[in-house]
Amino acid sequence: MARHLITSAIPYINGVKHLGNLVGSQLPADLFARYMRARGHEVLFLCATDEHGTPAELAAAKAGKPVAEYCAEMWQVQADLADGFRLSFDHFGRSSSEQNKALTQHFAAQLDAEGLIREVSETQMYSHTDGRFLPDRYIEGTCPNCGFDSARGDQCDNCTKQLDPVDLIEPHSTISGSTDLEMRETKHLYLAQSKMKDEIEQWIDTRVGWPVLTTSIAKKWLNDGDGLQDRGITRDLDWGVPVMKDGAWWPGMEGKVFYVWFDAPIEYIACAQEWVDAGKGDDWERWWRTDKGADGVRYTQFMGKDNVPFHTLSFPVTILGSREPWKLVDYIKSFNYLNYDGGQFSTSRGRGVFMDQALEILPADYWRWWLLSHAPESSDSEFTWENFQSSVNKDLADVLGNFASRVTKFCRSKFSEAVPEGGTPGPREAQLVADLTARLAEYEAHMEAIEIRKAAASLRAAWVLGNEYLQDVAPWSTFKEDPAQAAMQIRLALNLIRLYAVISAPFIPDACADLLRAMKAEDAQWPESVEAAVTALSEGHAFDVPDVTFRKFTDAEREEWQERFAGVRT
Repeated sequence: MARHLITSAIPYINGVKHLGNLVGSQLPADLFARYMRARGHEVLFLCATDEHGTPAELAAAKAGKPVAEYCAEMWQVQADLADGFRLSFDHFGRSSSEQNKALTQHFAAQLDAEGLIREVSETQMYSHTDGRFLPDRYIEGTCPNCGFDSARGDQCDNCTKQLDPVDLIEPHSTISGSTDLEMRETKHLYLAQSKMKDEIEQWIDTRVGWPVLTTSIAKKWLNDGDGLQDRGITRDLDWGVPVMKDGAWWPGMEGKVFYVWFDAPIEYIACAQEWVDAGKGDDWERWWRTDKGADGVRYTQFMGKDNVPFHTLSFPVTILGSREPWKLVDYIKSFNYLNYDGGQFSTSRGRGVFMDQALEILPADYWRWWLLSHAPESSDSEFTWENFQSSVNKDLADVLGNFASRVTKFCRSKFSEAVPEGGTPGPREAQLVADLTARLAEYEAHMEAIEIRKAAASLRAAWVLGNEYLQDVAPWSTFKEDPAQAAMQIRLALNLIRLYAVISAPFIPDACADLLRAMKAEDAQWPESVEAAVTALSEGHAFDVPDVTFRKFTDAEREEWQERFAGVRT
């Protein structure tokens, strides 16, 4: 048994996320966590809400609520949606927790002791219209590198180049739209990342088998221009972790808070402390400190490509620079973007399907299957309603759901609601076992390698094998001539329902739980072999005919939803 620490990039607190956000981090992380648990490994799966910084302040102001109250309410909304999509977090934390506050201040003090914090007097963009200093991400303009006209003050999302607000051409406030901006002097703490460049590059080079997307972005940031730059870790804001050390304000930093991108990744660690303090675990340090047993942990992170630079560079600088025995990530699974029906998802314009809306119209498994089987791994992918309808109706309803329905209903009508006796397996059954064994091995290999689309394709191919077997042996015809042989064929098919439910559960957990309940096999474990799995339900074992596992949705529904989610979200 291995030990797997799994974290998903933590979502911003400000609002319900769309399906592109979901498939870029939380959902594939859940798939991997569920699979590893099913294989008998010890798993700690953590996520949280990212609650600090200007996004939270502005969203709270718009809602007319104190920021702390707003964050608490939105945490509950996001937690409920995560549960609705069956995201199996061991703990869903909050970056505003006392645990994260203390740990962030601890890391800053350690980095300072190691000579990696310096004070900088700088000029920062101030908006007269807004009456405040503007955080980098709330300044937009044209990227000087690629010409993208919506580059932020910290990074261009088009070319991923790291920027400062003064680099932008024709900058404006994204809060008010005002161009009445000026640079004013202020003091901030900087993390001396440049001192760690060689060490970080060597560390990245030791990470084995990372996706090309992950390493290419990290290397680009390391070697672009002047290389890894020192980065401000404080901001002139009210909401955040106070810049304090040893219980007092850091000299010269009175009233300031740590930059959200400094404290947010630290929440991965603090979240484990929250997990223990909530009574769900008994030792968080064995997961996070290599001197307490975390050297035996395999740590995997999941995130969209826009989060890669901070997780491959800035957070490792924090961990390594502290010179304390913290666990570093072993593998980063990064994703490209999921686009929506000929364009982009848009939170501001309400374009696309958001998590709450998705669950209003179809159960979670329908979305989970499509999103994971079309995960944007090697390139951006696109959600279209036609593709979604085809995938649900063909893969889920026709291939898997129809198989379970046909087999159980036929058994009930010709035998009973129990596994029938009689008959002897022959060459066709041996061929099926051999083919399924190969597909299962392929599926497991893809899941171990976190090759999600390939895993989904292998799983679907396993479902198809069962359908092809039914078509070949035709138990409805066999029954007329040799009822005992038909009983054997149906007995095998009933066991396939159990097998499919077990191995498909990481993708579609609700449907598989329903199938296992119907087969009265809730305690079924991952198969040691296909040969053993196809005889797991013995003769006479009772079952229930399941309800419709997956329903097809109609062209009229598709057209209605396509129109509904093309416009402005109210």
